[in-house]
Amino acid sequence: MCTRVLYGTGANTFLTGRNMDWSDVHMQTDLWAFPRGMARDGGTGDGTARWTSSYGSVVVAIYNLATSDGLNEAGLAGNLLYLVESDFGDPATRDKPTISVGAWLQYMLDSYATVAEAVAGMQDDPLTVISADAPNGKPATVHIALSDASGDSAIFEFIDGALTIHHSAEYRVMTNSPVYEQQLAINAYWDLIGGQHFLPGTISAADRFARASYNLKSTPQFKDQRAALAAIFSQMRAVSTPLGLNDPEKPNIASTLWRTVIDHDARRYFFDSVINPSVVWVDLDKIDLAEGAAPARLAFQGLEDAGGNISDRLVPTEPFEFLVP
Repeated sequence: MCTRVLYGTGANTFLTGRNMDWSDVHMQTDLWAFPRGMARDGGTGDGTARWTSSYGSVVVAIYNLATSDGLNEAGLAGNLLYLVESDFGDPATRDKPTISVGAWLQYMLDSYATVAEAVAGMQDDPLTVISADAPNGKPATVHIALSDASGDSAIFEFIDGALTIHHSAEYRVMTNSPVYEQQLAINAYWDLIGGQHFLPGTISAADRFARASYNLKSTPQFKDQRAALAAIFSQMRAVSTPLGLNDPEKPNIASTLWRTVIDHDARRYFFDSVINPSVVWVDLDKIDLAEGAAPARLAFQGLEDAGGNISDRLVPTEPFEFLVP
């Protein structure tokens, strides 16, 4: 499930694209705006992490249980992707504040302005992530990609109960299994083969990683903003999985349900449903993210004929509660 690409334009700006691949076509997907200054907790009861949001954000929530994707007002973007190998560790042995897997990305967007800040803040592995099953019965085992307006990037994975961080502006592509270190090794092989001669064509995560990497490397760095936006959308569509094509035994192989593209410089967040005919977007500058503002929500279901800027269509709503076991 899912592919993420960080594309640098010829104007020295950056766009982050992601595909959401998931086996449940009825997965509820809503857009939320959360202001800075919100009192937050990890949703895990006694011993939960507590914080106050330093930055407002616009996010996409799945099932209204987990922040899966988003952009904060400082230009930090985050993408939550499936990783079957994730092992968050035994909470009883970690002795650290706990946080729902559904809140993990929201914590990042609430707390940090840049990738470097997030890496520094998470370096000592300060949280125990508590996982659970998603409503469709699949385990919520995930990893996170962060990117920012400078083009910096980091991948966060829990392996064998400990947090592993891959931090480099060169880490611009992420899919799912295997773990990121092995993905890099597999992609190094395909770099030697040369994508202009042959590329792996299946919908497996490793093959999508190789194709996305080749497409990113081969796409011109357009200076024109509209051309650059078209370039990242075309890259994400090129590694999408056809609707209805799923493997029940492998949750990381599923249909692409929607795509997002984040313009870090313009602070614009695009959403592209495979069901709806038009791309919609919000401008963070046109949404009230000031301290004291009300959280707001827009349900994508019912926007079948919408297109263009929908910044004025969010409605004040009590925030959702994060996924818990």
